[in-house]
Amino acid sequence: MNILPRFAVLLAAFNGLDFIRAQIDSILVQDNVSVQIFISVDQSSDGTEEFLIGFSSHEPRITLLPFGFHFGGAGPNFYHLISNVDFSSFDYVSFADQDDVWTVDKLIRAHHVLTSGRAQGYSSNFIAFWPDGFRLPVKKSYPQRRWDFIFESAGPGCTYVIGPDLCLALKQFILQSGKDLYEVEFHDWLIYAYARFHGYLWIIDDSYSIEYRQHSNNQLGVNFGWRSFVLRLKKILNGYGIGQSLLIANLIGANSADIIQRGLLGGRLGYVWLSFQCFACRRKIIDRMMFFISCLLLAIVNPLRPPSTK
Repeated sequence: MNILPRFAVLLAAFNGLDFIRAQIDSILVQDNVSVQIFISVDQSSDGTEEFLIGFSSHEPRITLLPFGFHFGGAGPNFYHLISNVDFSSFDYVSFADQDDVWTVDKLIRAHHVLTSGRAQGYSSNFIAFWPDGFRLPVKKSYPQRRWDFIFESAGPGCTYVIGPDLCLALKQFILQSGKDLYEVEFHDWLIYAYARFHGYLWIIDDSYSIEYRQHSNNQLGVNFGWRSFVLRLKKILNGYGIGQSLLIANLIGANSADIIQRGLLGGRLGYVWLSFQCFACRRKIIDRMMFFISCLLLAIVNPLRPPSTK
């Protein structure tokens, strides 16, 4: 008898009524795997909870976490899911947004890649798509660098699949972290950083495993177009990106590394030094160029350190 690999899929929702049915359907039809979807809803006003109650009443592969919580963002909602879902009977944990569409072989491909590569962490490329029908393949599978995890994620969390050892360690890490955890806005960045820093092998696959919906309610969305570029540049120059990197480094135990002490905490000269570490800090060549320029601009602007830099 062929035993299918078992996936716990963690889905965080908020006012997702327009798109969540298509997302759930694409998860339930995954090829050659067993799936159980665990859904946590940030208190919504569009009827998301009511829809899910009705839908799950005739679909045993959906488990709803108690309603009524207000998380204020996808990151805290995913931390809630990781903390409260029992993974002990599953082979893998995967993460899902409420508004994407998965290819039918997304999970089984992740299983094969993780097994053949003896890895515990997986992510992939994706295809961004817009309401007007425009589609854009987005590559994330550039070679990993020594310190890329301090400055970027492995891609959207909705492409992530993690193995049992990393699942258990990550759950303990989330449960033991203090209030600073909830200041990290992007769970995918934190998960990747934790895995890399603690020695778990991570594979960024060159397949395109999801259709990543772009609309006005995306928390960040794909980095495409001038509007997105300007938004990210502002977040860099006002110290937001540096603050997130410092919070993550502190949480995962990397705050004593040179890239933090000499670079991010080194003042103006630290930013200049950091600019020349660009090849160790970003995966994509154009991102390294932007990192170099951004560090030099930060040496001029020198934004104040955020308070959470223990």
